[in-house]
Amino acid sequence: MGTVLWGVRLALEQFTVPKGQIIKDLNNVSWNVGSTIHLVLKGSVYSAINAMKSRVQDLQNSLHHLQIIKKTVQRLTQYQDELESTLREQKQNIISILEDSRCSYCDSALSRAQGLELGVNYYKLPSVERVLRNLHGLPKANFSEMIQQANHSFNIFPERVAVKMANVVQDLKKEMEKAMKKILSIADSFPVLDHTHPIYDVLVKAENISHTYFKEAKRYEKYRWITGVVACTVVLLIVICNILGLSFGTYGLTVREDPSDYESRGEAGAKMLITGVCFSFLFSWLLILLVFVTFFIGGNVQTLVCKHWANQEIYKFIDTPGNLPPSMNITQRLGLKKNLNITTAYRQCKNGAGLWEVLQLKETYSLSDQLSVTKYTAEFQKRLDDFNLTFEDILLNADGKKDLQTFKESGVDRIDYAGFQAEMRNPVVKTSIESLALDLERLSKVQSDRTVADQLAKESQVLLKIQNTTVDVMKELVENLKESVYFLSTMAPNLQTQINDMETKVRFVESTLPIDVHKIVRKELACFVRKEVGYVSLYLNWLRHVLTGDVASCQPLSTALDNGRVILCDRIVDPWNAFWFSLGCCTFFLIPSIIFAIKTTKHLRPIRHRLISTGSEETYPFHIPRVTSLKL
Repeated sequence: MGTVLWGVRLALEQFTVPKGQIIKDLNNVSWNVGSTIHLVLKGSVYSAINAMKSRVQDLQNSLHHLQIIKKTVQRLTQYQDELESTLREQKQNIISILEDSRCSYCDSALSRAQGLELGVNYYKLPSVERVLRNLHGLPKANFSEMIQQANHSFNIFPERVAVKMANVVQDLKKEMEKAMKKILSIADSFPVLDHTHPIYDVLVKAENISHTYFKEAKRYEKYRWITGVVACTVVLLIVICNILGLSFGTYGLTVREDPSDYESRGEAGAKMLITGVCFSFLFSWLLILLVFVTFFIGGNVQTLVCKHWANQEIYKFIDTPGNLPPSMNITQRLGLKKNLNITTAYRQCKNGAGLWEVLQLKETYSLSDQLSVTKYTAEFQKRLDDFNLTFEDILLNADGKKDLQTFKESGVDRIDYAGFQAEMRNPVVKTSIESLALDLERLSKVQSDRTVADQLAKESQVLLKIQNTTVDVMKELVENLKESVYFLSTMAPNLQTQINDMETKVRFVESTLPIDVHKIVRKELACFVRKEVGYVSLYLNWLRHVLTGDVASCQPLSTALDNGRVILCDRIVDPWNAFWFSLGCCTFFLIPSIIFAIKTTKHLRPIRHRLISTGSEETYPFHIPRVTSLKL
């Protein structure tokens, strides 16, 4: 009984197990929520950031290539003007030399010299000045910093969530401390203790009272042993006297040929038997009285108590009103209900039922209300339900949007790239200057007139110089122009679609991010609450089982009653009854022992003594003389 309160408090203190697990989860909940948000939204956020990064790169590349086109076209037109005048002059000189009658074999080169003129007109190329004017000063926004900030802000989402949830987590930990105090307060109102305290007090009082009788009990225990030893000694003494008397008498009968030895042995045997008879008469009344007293006590206890205790009839006797005086009303002394049946309670306790069931405490105490999950988690759930996590991150600010809108409307996609490509496919010079120069040099070697030969050789060198200094440079510029035109012509057709798609993605992320974050937070916190409430619910179910069964088990009471019956009946009354029964048998057999001893004594005494003891002076008035031996 004394351990019930300790057991209840120990069971209540086990709330530290779910409490510890909940606090451990609280330490990680903010990071888990942030990581989930990052995992779920990273696809759309990174897609928008990458689209924005690509369009910014397109803007920068477009500006770069447009400027290249502008500068290249300017240089090409400059070289075109120079080359046109040079070719005109060289064409006239070469034709005049080839048409000279002194020039041999010059007809074949004359047709090629006729084509010595420009094959292109770079003034016809579309202008990009308007587009460059539209894009002048772009980008005004710092896109690099903007994109880096967007990436960094989204990548540290778990840390940002942890900062915003820090105060809520601390409040939730305080709520768990409050729940712990509520759990421990159950020990003060648990009704089993109100019923076990009277029983415990009665048992403690009985134990304290019994301590005062320990010395008396030891003294009476000593007297018990003395009485038992004395009684056994008396019986043993009588038995020894009878055994010795029979032994001596029997031996005397076997040596009757020797009168002197026969008289002494027979006389001794008779005296021992008579001594046993005297002891029997002397102690028999004490033994009879002792047997009667022990029989009266042991028999009544066995019949009235032990027998009915063994078949549980004693509990029915206690349950029957009027059998016990008011001062011995067990129900009232133990503070139990009046309708409590001791017999039924004992059987329930015997079967392992708890005091909660036996005492029918559910009628007066609502354990379900005390162990309700809502009572300990309502505030916990409310705080998490009220928590709201908002993020209004901006991926693209107003300057960035304005720059991209300007880029979109700049007209870079309306440039006539086909005109560029068509003009760039034309050769710079209609005829091959290099081939013409080689023909002139070959003709100079076959001329007979040295003057013509020298003129042809000189014109060949001039053509090679024009090829190297002007035409090749223009070709290189054209190649550069082709790269820029190719890039812009490839990008331009999809520019409007790509910018619109980027704007849609950015707008979608900026508009849905707060909503999605709120949904994810609510879903994650709801899952977290279910998990933590599950810990508390599991503990409270276990606590209900412990409080109604294990801690306040009634089985020790039935076991104590059974042990009391074993101690009283099996260990005290049964040996007590065995003692008086054995002593009674010994006392009963004293009667045949006395008769047997008296009858046997007549046969063991010598004849002389029997004659003296059985005769009289009237019968034998004189002594019969005996012949004595004469000394010679």
